[in-house]
Amino acid sequence: MTSPSSFSAARATPSRRTVLRAAAGAGLLTLGAAACAPSDGADEGLPSGPASPSAPGASGPAPGGTGAPPGRRFGAEWESHARTFMSWPASTGIWGDQLPEVRGDIARLARAVGAYEPVVMFARPAQVDAAQNACGKDVEVVPLPVDDLWARDTVPVFVEDGGTLKGVDLNFNGWGNKQKEHGNDSALAAAVLGKYEVERVRTSLVAEGGSLETDGEGTLMVTESSVVNQRRNPGRSRDEIEAELRKALGVTKVIWFAGVRDQDITDAHVDCLVRFAAPGVVLLDQPFPGAPADVWSRSAAQAREVLKNATDAHGRPLKVIDLPQPDPSRITGRGDAFVSSYINFYVANKALFLPRFGDARADDQAQQILRDHFPGRDIVPVVIDGIASGGGGIHCSTHDQPGTPAS
Repeated sequence: MTSPSSFSAARATPSRRTVLRAAAGAGLLTLGAAACAPSDGADEGLPSGPASPSAPGASGPAPGGTGAPPGRRFGAEWESHARTFMSWPASTGIWGDQLPEVRGDIARLARAVGAYEPVVMFARPAQVDAAQNACGKDVEVVPLPVDDLWARDTVPVFVEDGGTLKGVDLNFNGWGNKQKEHGNDSALAAAVLGKYEVERVRTSLVAEGGSLETDGEGTLMVTESSVVNQRRNPGRSRDEIEAELRKALGVTKVIWFAGVRDQDITDAHVDCLVRFAAPGVVLLDQPFPGAPADVWSRSAAQAREVLKNATDAHGRPLKVIDLPQPDPSRITGRGDAFVSSYINFYVANKALFLPRFGDARADDQAQQILRDHFPGRDIVPVVIDGIASGGGGIHCSTHDQPGTPAS
């Protein structure tokens, strides 16, 4: 998921939106490029001190080989989908009086994606009828107990293994037990695999789908803050975690970014920082020009430095395309946890879905950038102010199941 800041009011940590809105309200935003000064990391979760062998950056093959099982592959999101999985937000304890608005956003998004590929919406049995009425007949609502809407993190990550679809259960634990209302969500991966008769791949890692980004050709991008993390994988080094990622997902090259620790519930997922647009091409989230430097802009600057020298699994250098955020004074959404990043888009069959935030110029610019890099797909903007107010986005709310190799 993202570096969405706090998926609900229940999250206590501040978000990038808190900083930007406070600055906008005080009249501190100025025209020009944001200052991306290096951070000392002491109070913002970024690493400090000189680089070390485990410092964020691109890593090559593990000693003694790639570590990837022969024939296993983690496919790119732009490949064929069998369906999109989503979850119906269930808990007033998480969302409070925002729940109706958030459900409206999820229904709107499900209907939009459903125009291009099958959508399965998981819902608590007692909420199936309400979800079906909201989503319409073209969305299949399936009774499986869920707690919240973040399907990207709770549904298993799918891999192809010798021509067979398998699902990696990443042992979701409420983002390192930061939020406790996820007993159903923690069991969802196994339940989905059982229902759809997909073989379960077990791993010792605790992670979330939003923390992983791939080009489908063996390259994986990850933030260190979200995986090399004592709340998820206590006592494990980055090298140990990378070896397990290679084994579970079949990747052969891992590009690590520092990320941001303890500033949002996800610890800065990669899918709100940098995304692949194609093999060898990445899109990088950028703050609105003139926004004051903060931990998030510094994280993006650090990611740019890593990408500048990185190569993918096939040795290709990476072309970096900026995807700027909108003007915080012009967006329609509100809230301290609001995430106004276009980078949390979702690629479906013949379409790409991104947020529409209400800054017409920035919305149009983001759509054109994505149109340029995903030719042949419809670019579909969707209003998700409720979801974004909880610290997430469209990618956080969706999870693709790959089509079969023959499809």
